[in-house]
Amino acid sequence: MASFSADDHRFMSRALALAARGLYTTDPNPRVGCVIVRNGEVVGEGFHRRAGEPHAEINALIAAGDCAHGATAYVTLEPCSHTGRTGPCAVALEAAQVARVVIAMEDPNPQVSGRGIRLLEAAGIAVDVGLLADDAQALNPGFIARMQSQRPFVRMKMAMSLDGRTAMGSGESQWITGPEARCQVQRLRARSSAILSGVESVIMDDSRLTIRAEQLALDNGDDVASRQPLRVIVDSHLRLPLAAACLREPGRTLVVTTPSHDADKREQLIDAGAEVQVLTADHQGRVELSALLNWLATNEQVNELLVETGATLAGAMISAGLIDEMQLFVAPTLLGGDARPLFALPGLALMADQQRLNIHDIRAVGQDWRITASPLATGASGDTKVP
Repeated sequence: MASFSADDHRFMSRALALAARGLYTTDPNPRVGCVIVRNGEVVGEGFHRRAGEPHAEINALIAAGDCAHGATAYVTLEPCSHTGRTGPCAVALEAAQVARVVIAMEDPNPQVSGRGIRLLEAAGIAVDVGLLADDAQALNPGFIARMQSQRPFVRMKMAMSLDGRTAMGSGESQWITGPEARCQVQRLRARSSAILSGVESVIMDDSRLTIRAEQLALDNGDDVASRQPLRVIVDSHLRLPLAAACLREPGRTLVVTTPSHDADKREQLIDAGAEVQVLTADHQGRVELSALLNWLATNEQVNELLVETGATLAGAMISAGLIDEMQLFVAPTLLGGDARPLFALPGLALMADQQRLNIHDIRAVGQDWRITASPLATGASGDTKVP
């Protein structure tokens, strides 16, 4: 285990802060920052801005120029060793003749996964790995999940009243939460590769499922909103109306359905602007959700998937153990017993059947509260286990 100094921590913290500046723009690439230090002074720094553009190390090396010779580079993710849309960063660091590279975490990408480290060491460069690794991992949960498990990191967002209701019995739901909470939701959309919803929810709200630049409250909001996440609608029986608002929005709308003889409706949806993907049905004739997640990771390079949907699909995702994180926005209001519930979780007849949550954070957002939680796995005895 390498021993890291206070200066090492300070410079890696700066690299992590730089990496976070790519939170909304790097998809499907990871968020990475780099700081180059010589004789205790920062001589160059950079972060990865967008897929296809130079990586963090290249931007930092350009800023450092000849001062990179004999310097230490602090990088939040192992420098790549393969050629994709850009050249290998490990080779660029070797060519710049840096003396040492400090890496927060190894790259989970099987194309890299230690090769960048070995390339640097073979060039005589000192390499230390593991500084602030947890912070680096927290920046890229989706990229890590896709590389290691061939599935996205699945984050569910729900808005509810204090009595756990999401809409009136009629379906009316706008707005339960205030503008500050809605801003946070826009940022969750902006950092996501795709937004997943069920057809019932889309029909009820005529959802657009887009990023609204005016609600982001970011200096670069227009730039962030120029990359609209993929809209994914689970529609097992092809019920989506051809006039649905989401089909007229910028970006792509993917309708996921089961094998069906309704070829005409598929063609009509395609003509209306949708893409249609047929996937395996489960024993109830609905889209098999785990297969959908694998397909999105493998075919669409989805890192972070934001689930914004109604009680039925939300409950199915939880029951299948497919949710990694919940963002629950709670408004100080009561909607009553006839209003719609947050989750449909059939089969919970006994206290032993309850679905417990691990709460990570609770904080005020304007007049509302945001609870960040994750489901706990439940054993046959009813005991809860962290997945």
